[in-house]
Amino acid sequence: MFHKEGFKIILVTALIMVSGLLLIDKFVPNFWLQKSLMILLLIGFILVLQFFRDPKRNTLINDQQIIAPADGKVVVIEEVVEKEYFKDKRRQISIFMSPLNVHVTRYPVSGIVKYSKYHPGKYLVAWHPKSSEENERTTIVVENKSCGEILYRQIAGAVARRIVNYAKTNQQVIQGEDAGFIKFGSRIDIFVPLDMKIEVNLNQKTRGGETILASKNG
Repeated sequence: MFHKEGFKIILVTALIMVSGLLLIDKFVPNFWLQKSLMILLLIGFILVLQFFRDPKRNTLINDQQIIAPADGKVVVIEEVVEKEYFKDKRRQISIFMSPLNVHVTRYPVSGIVKYSKYHPGKYLVAWHPKSSEENERTTIVVENKSCGEILYRQIAGAVARRIVNYAKTNQQVIQGEDAGFIKFGSRIDIFVPLDMKIEVNLNQKTRGGETILASKNG
């Protein structure tokens, strides 16, 4: 299954591939060059398909837990001052998404969307320390009845040029459901209360909608 954000790109890529194959077959006489170019076109199409894949995930809804909003690798776990919304100390967990990861964003908790804002910005590499504050990004806060307000931030990387965010203020959302998409390499930051127990480690791989990032103590 493919994400709806990729339908147009997949269609255009398919048309380009078919046109390219026909032109190569007609105008490239050398057998090995012809086959090599055809293989490159097919590989490019396969890469586009895999990027926009949208696999089903088994989300076990739990108001005591925060789950990973995306596939990727945990690159930051640290106490920081969140400057945009909370303006106080939170625990930040950052997930880096390579172009080979699934790029669907999923809601980390169920609840009411209290804040949803888009920020234009730069396109620093996603692992750069300043990317969280200077890159193109969206900030979303969901209020959960057990965990309180949880903030997650979609951040564009050096390759990503479009962030899609479905969260609307006052909308009721469900943990693990489709919250948006980031096209090509990117990062997601999650800010959780200091009293929550962190359940992941640095460099651990995450599965969006399934991996538990943090849980309520007690």
